[in-house]
Amino acid sequence: MSATVFKLPDLGEGLTEAEILEWKVSVGDTVTTDQIIVEVETAKAAVDVPVPIAGTVAELFAEAGTVVDVGSPLIAIAAENAAPATAPDAAAERYREEERAGSGNVLVGYGTTETRRSRRRAAQPALAPARPAAAAKDEAPRVISPVVRRLAKDNGVDVAALTPTGPGGVILRRDVEQAIAGTAPPAEERRDAADVVRVPLKGVRRTMAEKLSRSRREIPDATTWVDVDATRLVKLKKRIAKADPDAGVGMLALFAAICVAGLRRFPELNAYVDTEREEIVRLPHVHLGFAAQTERGLVVPVVRDAHLLSLADLAAALRARTEEARDGRLSPSDLTGGTFTLNNYGVFGVDGSTPIINHPEAAMLGVGRIAEKPWAHKGKVRLRQVTQLSFTFDHRVCDGGVAGGFLRFVADCVERPEMLVSRR
Repeated sequence: MSATVFKLPDLGEGLTEAEILEWKVSVGDTVTTDQIIVEVETAKAAVDVPVPIAGTVAELFAEAGTVVDVGSPLIAIAAENAAPATAPDAAAERYREEERAGSGNVLVGYGTTETRRSRRRAAQPALAPARPAAAAKDEAPRVISPVVRRLAKDNGVDVAALTPTGPGGVILRRDVEQAIAGTAPPAEERRDAADVVRVPLKGVRRTMAEKLSRSRREIPDATTWVDVDATRLVKLKKRIAKADPDAGVGMLALFAAICVAGLRRFPELNAYVDTEREEIVRLPHVHLGFAAQTERGLVVPVVRDAHLLSLADLAAALRARTEEARDGRLSPSDLTGGTFTLNNYGVFGVDGSTPIINHPEAAMLGVGRIAEKPWAHKGKVRLRQVTQLSFTFDHRVCDGGVAGGFLRFVADCVERPEMLVSRR
């Protein structure tokens, strides 16, 4: 019986390494074709990696918490009647073919399946790999949700020490939350002799830090802002909710629709600067990004072809991306390729900000909280729902006239939402 070594596959999107979050198997376990063997975290997303052949786990080449380079040995599988040594290359070639074809399997290993695996679906079969009967009694409590696993890891909670309350001995989020109050600081944190806390900058947080730093270095940005009366937009949201409760159209969706309309009128802003060719590249499609705060840090999911979506479809896409972000199910393709970003920092209860552009995009709209304030309305001072809009733009792409025109259009749509359908 010979062992075949499988390496960490090419992750695409310029990613060159990944951290081992959790092995789903141990040495001696029996695995089946396409079984999820390990969960890894790249700089952009946490993903599951399957194995393309069946057999017995002979060796794991890296422990949990280790950062592994693409192309480095990951796992060795021993299989009876094993195929010739060319088998891994054939599997890898199928992976590369699917990557080129855009199958969606770029970050799930060697691409032996035809349909895209979400982390929620793929995690199920890997939770209970075949083990010897004697070992089953000593098996640690199971954690199905990646969010629960991450919550425990970030707060230094040993799930093996918890009493599961879920069906079948599953650790639930509430089990971890109840344990957090009595735990030490997160395991990744270190305290030096002066009691200074040091937290490694890695994964999503490192990627975001690098991106924001690059934006500040390369983009000569400028910011303009305006206060607007959002009373009528708030009323429109309530009317839509009453007319179609299932549509789920919230303020984020309304602002997203306004941004799309604004980019249609000011296409100069739906662009980026190609520094190598010294060109401004204007794009025909709107791939709308929006800032989302998650347990893993700040991410910017992208709704592709937002300009083709109805308001209801746009709202549904935003909800889906938000849920995927919070569950850690976003793939790198879900976090790249944006052409414009919407940042609703008002959810944090703040009025204003000067957003940093999401490199290499040319602009970002920021929305502050909507709060009741005195406002001149029809010749009298009344209490109205007021918000502040801030617009940061790449001054290489446009001048203040275009930026001001876009922001004024957005403000007008907020104050008079009927403009979304009455003007082209």
